[in-house]
Amino acid sequence: MAYRSTIRHFTYVFDDLKTLLAKATPYRSGDALAGLTALTYEERIAAQIALADVSLKTFLNEAVISYETDDITRLIIDTHDAKQFAAIAHFTVGDLRDWLLSDDATTTTLQQLAFAFTPEMIAAVCKLMRNQDLIAVAQKCEVVTRFRNTIGLSGCLSTRLQPNHPTDDIKGIAASMVDGLLYGSGDAVIGINPATDSPATVETLLHMLNDVINKFSIPTQSCVLTHITTGLQLIERKAPVDLVFQSIGGTEKTNHSFGVSLKLLDEVFAAIESLPKGTIGNNRMYFETGQGSSLSANAHEGVDQQTCEARAYAVARRYQPHLVNSVVGFIGPEYLYDGKQIIRAALEDHFCGKLLGLPMGVDICYTNHAAADQDDMDTLLTLLGVAGCNFIMGVPGADDIMLNYQSTSFHDALYVRKVLHKKPSPEFEQWLLQQGIMDDEGNRLTIDANHYLLKNI
Repeated sequence: MAYRSTIRHFTYVFDDLKTLLAKATPYRSGDALAGLTALTYEERIAAQIALADVSLKTFLNEAVISYETDDITRLIIDTHDAKQFAAIAHFTVGDLRDWLLSDDATTTTLQQLAFAFTPEMIAAVCKLMRNQDLIAVAQKCEVVTRFRNTIGLSGCLSTRLQPNHPTDDIKGIAASMVDGLLYGSGDAVIGINPATDSPATVETLLHMLNDVINKFSIPTQSCVLTHITTGLQLIERKAPVDLVFQSIGGTEKTNHSFGVSLKLLDEVFAAIESLPKGTIGNNRMYFETGQGSSLSANAHEGVDQQTCEARAYAVARRYQPHLVNSVVGFIGPEYLYDGKQIIRAALEDHFCGKLLGLPMGVDICYTNHAAADQDDMDTLLTLLGVAGCNFIMGVPGADDIMLNYQSTSFHDALYVRKVLHKKPSPEFEQWLLQQGIMDDEGNRLTIDANHYLLKNI
């Protein structure tokens, strides 16, 4: 089906819904690289005007990737909540935008509609929104998950403590971990990106994390971000696995490039049932995504990278994850060229994930060859804090010495909690108070060399 829009007596024609979505997307380098972006600003506006008039029902009848050839399309269609959708079935994309920004779109209503929305619907409405619109709507979404603590409550902002080391040195990782804990980081997860995917190395790291968490009774969870097949081996070996990790994408071909499939994810999700339960819940999957991953794998199927990203969230929500993280600027300037594009993409990802019912966090980051700097990250950090982001990263000095990219530091987390009056997860906050690390106003206390953690790690 073709879509049309007329500006200044010139009619723009978009051959199908996939093309229309791509042309309506705010400019980014990845879509230009793929040859998908609008050629002029006027064409982009024409596409947005046409997109605003598209009925939401269209997204159930016209797939951007064929139902027959893509398992994520099948997942989206087969799990769609038609009963809840009936309340908004008369909306166009423009109507949905207006409704989301109205007082009628409450937290409770948005939670009920999570499976009534398809990723393509949410990607479409996202393309019609300014940055402040994305923030205003996402701020109304509350997605709460639990394992050893509670993540995602309104008024809270959690952190992933990321103590990576280029050689997986236990002492180096432990030093970074203690540093982060003493700055109040680590309630979302203490998560290590290993330098090697060796099962023996990963198991060693898991035992170290488990020993520290148990020794100091820390109400948090651990994860070593290894491939899910390695995670499955470790589950079978009875290793102390808390959260199971996997990178995912928005097309079947993308996931194939990651060495993963829905069938494999189903197998791992079933295997989790054999593990000891969390103390207050059992959300235990951890997914990472990022705009540009499908394009970098030559698996985007002609779909723009923001829509591909939203489709990845359909995969994530199938497995009731504890955490979902958009590593927004990690892939590089070929996909998000500068600070402006990274900021926009991060707000899009957070918005789309939250509306689709996911516990969204963002790795506020950039690579050293991107046209971005730490001032851009400060801006994005503050915007995401206002938008109600579930968690961010805590990296020593904001500089990951293993992955060689720039993220956010323990100090950055303290800043955004302070200025926005945010707290860690309630269970973790109580632990920080008991340890004398924070006071009840959220201020970090001076730590001397005799502190219990430093003496006994």
